[in-house]
Amino acid sequence: MNFALILFCLLILSGAIWVADIFFLRKHRPADAKDPWWVEYGASFFPVILLVFVLRSFIVEPFKIPSASMLPTLHVGDFILVNKYTYGIRLPVINKKIIAINEPQRGDVMVFRYPEDPSLDYIKRVIGIPGDKVAYQNKRLSINGKPLETTRLDDYLHPERLYYSKQFIEKIDGIEHSMLNDADAPSFISNVAQFPHRNNCLYNDAGVICTVPEGHYFMMGDNRDNSRDGRFWGFVPEENIVGKAFFIWLNFSNLKRIGSFQ
Repeated sequence: MNFALILFCLLILSGAIWVADIFFLRKHRPADAKDPWWVEYGASFFPVILLVFVLRSFIVEPFKIPSASMLPTLHVGDFILVNKYTYGIRLPVINKKIIAINEPQRGDVMVFRYPEDPSLDYIKRVIGIPGDKVAYQNKRLSINGKPLETTRLDDYLHPERLYYSKQFIEKIDGIEHSMLNDADAPSFISNVAQFPHRNNCLYNDAGVICTVPEGHYFMMGDNRDNSRDGRFWGFVPEENIVGKAFFIWLNFSNLKRIGSFQ
């Protein structure tokens, strides 16, 4: 079992123990207790606060999927776990890496701070790493001049909108994942922002071709025609990385999805 998942389970368990402890204190608290009730409760709660801070800052953090941009891999309402130490140990708040461990790899599903508004967390798939030439032309993805291998699947039905998208298995560096394309969506990219290193990208009627600058990553959603990603707003700098998504731990509307994402 993944180490981060074990720690997350311990966090849930410690929270349950704290709640039980609070009820125990309330039931058995002496009438002549010297300290106010809120002092006793606060003292019992402090270890849980400390554990939560350490886990969320350095080890694992929960994240809720807010949009359909990663369909069919991740659904709206999925609660996922993000491994925060996979790409190195970072100081909280300033997000500065202090211990290097691994670097993002093509095919990873990564959470990062949105370059246009770092207060927002986004989740997309890593498509290009520093130095890569990424081409998305006529809805076909190529990396360094080599088209990615794809296999057609049955069309994907969007249950909430009752329409179908073309569905494929796409292989990137040996990692297979499903992705969607809409037949009626145009290939060209519209409403492109003026982002840093914009001159590294060439836009044409067929799509976009970008060379990923050093210290940056090119991200795309698996729901290709319904994802506002690196094609529109550019590259993700290394300092914006939050962590690697690895596990679905809850979905209130579909419990079968628990544990379905690696």
